[in-house]
Amino acid sequence: MNIIEIIEKKRDGQILTKEEIEYFVKAYCDGTIAEYQASALLMAIYFNSLNKEELSVFTKAMIESGRTYDFSSYDGVFVDKHSTGGVGDKTTLVLAPILAVCGCKVAKMSGRGLSFTGGTLDKLESIPGLQVEVSEADFMKQVEEIGCAVIGQSNDMVYADKKLYALRDVTGTVSSIPLIASSVMSKKIAAGSEVILLDVKCGDGAFMKNKDDAIELAKRMIEIGESANRKVAAEITSMDDVLGTCVGNSLEVWEAIETLKGNYDQDFYDLCVHSSYTILKMANICENEEEARQKVEACIQDGTALAKLKEMIEYQHGNGEVVNNYELLAISKQTVDVYADTAGYLNTLHVKDIGLLSCALGAGRMQIEDAIDHGVGIVLHKKRYDRVEKGDILCTLYVNDTFEESLVDKMKACFVIEENEIEREPLIYKVLH
Repeated sequence: MNIIEIIEKKRDGQILTKEEIEYFVKAYCDGTIAEYQASALLMAIYFNSLNKEELSVFTKAMIESGRTYDFSSYDGVFVDKHSTGGVGDKTTLVLAPILAVCGCKVAKMSGRGLSFTGGTLDKLESIPGLQVEVSEADFMKQVEEIGCAVIGQSNDMVYADKKLYALRDVTGTVSSIPLIASSVMSKKIAAGSEVILLDVKCGDGAFMKNKDDAIELAKRMIEIGESANRKVAAEITSMDDVLGTCVGNSLEVWEAIETLKGNYDQDFYDLCVHSSYTILKMANICENEEEARQKVEACIQDGTALAKLKEMIEYQHGNGEVVNNYELLAISKQTVDVYADTAGYLNTLHVKDIGLLSCALGAGRMQIEDAIDHGVGIVLHKKRYDRVEKGDILCTLYVNDTFEESLVDKMKACFVIEENEIEREPLIYKVLH
């Protein structure tokens, strides 16, 4: 194989063969191909894309570059839910216990936050003692015994994706839809679940800024899943508002627990219920939407979902009393309120900026090695479409000793208040199967 010929072929918009794609992935992983040659091919893919067959082969080659999980010898339906990333997205903390109570097996591997999006592992580590780095044997034992586990991704899974993502990050090819699709789905398929729900977010606080791109990404990921004999569906959801009311690690754990107690932000609750019953239908645990919805709502109302979250926390060596004693979350006692200067309707929220300001408070990281403060963050008292009066508290900042007063004006600028009310857009735009 000649890598230069492969680059030229894709540069000219031609279709790569199975052998050419497999050669590229293997040779890049073992160092046969230079970084600049891999960069050239990534840029050619960025401009000329990959068709359905190319993308399937590319993703399969990535999966085979590392270790994979196989749950076929275990009882139960193994399910997974993946979000493309947003601000205030703590759905995994609510979905995992709900789905386990309803009869699914949730063997979930999650990531850390970077830039304006939060990470599930960082949120879980707000809970004293909780461990996210566990052995495969302990991971599988936990899922078998209690039905759910949320841990860190194995370092030896999808080696090609780790190398290629680092290269995409410095070559301007991160936003390529086929490359995003293969990156996400290679990890999901390698993780072994047979049912996968994708939450593809679009809008200001998402990586996909418009619905068309989000739908295209969802379709490509569903194609990949089908080629690997997985059941895959995708929700296209809005990130033009913070999901829930809290942004920040301990604060989001608090909100997830409160949601399972029946005290919730309506949009966040609606998305959790919708995602749960979509998965239950895909897993053939429920025959229809109404049965699935009743099952989900019942386990919240009777407390079994909350009890399952406590059980999961304790199994992973965390202090389960956190579900009753929020002092254990060590949420910052230093707070700063941000007030509205004018009256009107909150028509626009700069969600990405809210995520970045949460990072500036210490809740997130801009580099993967950055340390974070689990106790800081933001609680919104006004959300998009709300009526606001002058002097109302828009949000409360939970801060530490490094807080700078200039962040108050920056936070205030995230809330665009106008005289006229606008029409409300749906949280869930579309569901694709």
